[in-house]
Amino acid sequence: MWRRLRSALRRLRCSPAVLLAGGGRPPAAAAMERAVVRCVPSEPKLSLRFVLPDGSARHMQRDQAEPLGRALARIATNAAKGPTKAAKKSKKARAEGGPAGEAAVAVPSVRLFSRDGEAVAEEVPNAAAWQDGAVLQIGEAQYRVERNPPALTELRLPRSLLAGFPVCPKVSAEFAAPQHCLFRWYREQRPAGGGGETAGGDGPAWVEEPGGERVFTPNNAMVGLRLKLRCTPGDGEQRYGPPREVESSGPVEAGPGACTFDSRHLYTKKVCGQGSIRAVSYNILADTYAQTEFSRTVLYPYCAPYALELDYRQNLLKKELAGYSADLICLQEVDKSVFVDSLAPALDAFGLEGLFKIKEKQHEGLATFYRRDKFSLLSQHDIAFSEALLSNPLHKELRDKLAQYPLVQEKVLQRSSVLQVSVLQSATDPSRKICVANTHLYWHPKGGNIRLIQIAVALSHIKHIACDLYPSIPVIFCGDFNSTPSSGTYSFINSGVIAEDHEDWVSNGEEERCNMPLSHPFKLLSACGEPAYTNYVGGFHGCLDYIFIDKNALEVEQVIPLPSHEEVTTHQALPSVSHPSDHIALVCDLKWK
Repeated sequence: MWRRLRSALRRLRCSPAVLLAGGGRPPAAAAMERAVVRCVPSEPKLSLRFVLPDGSARHMQRDQAEPLGRALARIATNAAKGPTKAAKKSKKARAEGGPAGEAAVAVPSVRLFSRDGEAVAEEVPNAAAWQDGAVLQIGEAQYRVERNPPALTELRLPRSLLAGFPVCPKVSAEFAAPQHCLFRWYREQRPAGGGGETAGGDGPAWVEEPGGERVFTPNNAMVGLRLKLRCTPGDGEQRYGPPREVESSGPVEAGPGACTFDSRHLYTKKVCGQGSIRAVSYNILADTYAQTEFSRTVLYPYCAPYALELDYRQNLLKKELAGYSADLICLQEVDKSVFVDSLAPALDAFGLEGLFKIKEKQHEGLATFYRRDKFSLLSQHDIAFSEALLSNPLHKELRDKLAQYPLVQEKVLQRSSVLQVSVLQSATDPSRKICVANTHLYWHPKGGNIRLIQIAVALSHIKHIACDLYPSIPVIFCGDFNSTPSSGTYSFINSGVIAEDHEDWVSNGEEERCNMPLSHPFKLLSACGEPAYTNYVGGFHGCLDYIFIDKNALEVEQVIPLPSHEEVTTHQALPSVSHPSDHIALVCDLKWK
């Protein structure tokens, strides 16, 4: 009876007629092995992966334009090579006078059937032949073709985990999107005897945590325990690929307690309404500057060394930024690796899309994030000030004026400062567009003249975008301007003019004097006013950061209060164990007039 049943099942598996009768879906489809095809139009070859009945895996690359028949012939040849080790043993036995092994394996019949059960013609190109749901038959074995199934290319957890702070995994996928993936979080089971493994010695036991969200916040009860994430890639069309797991490299550690931004989050629990825009500007202190001996001993000697570590500060920063529920975030001093590996994945999980502009000579730059369900990106117009000043006809008049002052000209052209400009369109009202600019001007206390030139280039460039390319769109201009409210740069932005005899033209002495009148057409207002300080370090405190808005089109709805002086100075100055940067974020709600 069992012999007859096996024979019947074998006939069912290999008969194309059965496939036709079932509309291209064999009765045992659920039990079919997978043949995974990766076929991307921009690449000349497709890849094919499957496992033969003997357990040997095959991974083939074939030209997309090649006729199917040649690929099938190659698969047949490959399949016949299955038990190669056994064949080699047999040959060796014969050479030594021992018993002969089995005869060479016959080349199996290999065919490809479409989803409706028709045999695919051998002259069809590979790219067209290998469709999702097709059935590959090798001898008696059948494989369900999965074309471009969702697949994870990277799954990583942050190195540092703090109780009470969100854990945002880095998820990179092909033919899938993180928002469509399935997430399951586990914590290590605390063993009864205090050891790290289960009684059987098979490694740690894991307990699943409820929720299944992309971002997970460990609580205080998890301090000392590691975390594990299981992620199943999905494409939003009910297709899922093979899951992957990743375990944290270390345990959850205790958080710092109250942070400077906790009270601010009370004002920003929800995303603001459609007619409003919550904007953030924040110099987040680049790791490349925080992790130097000079920083540890001279700039921030009051800050605990561990609180200057990148992983620690990133924990605080991600919680702070996520808690603002912002629509626009403009960041300065963003390390490229921090943007790619930490901030972009974390803020993506909170609904924000990120753009990055690096400074040519540094490893840090600017980042602008916008809320995906409120805005779409129309265009980007980033520049490096020195390059634009040299080559763009837009700045010819300024370039000619500056040529009269070669010392200043040389200093301006040596700077690597950049301007990031993004034009966004409202997702709900396409007629509403906005020009979002972000910059970080030259830092030197005596560089007022250099900053005036840089801001003149910036405003001229923004004018070209907001007046010529997109006539009359409002401007939001954020950044670390390294300029106090008494400076020429602030006065110029605010009033629209700067006199040629302003004292900032001689900010670095007579030999670097450069007198020139400048003007711009915008009516700009500092949305957060003129706080006592936005930068607070041991040797200096002052207001250097601003969110300038087009007061003809936008008005301020609310300014989120800055941390109290007591909070800022709890650990003497910034950064500290409770604040990740030496600057303070500016946060305000704006609305269209």
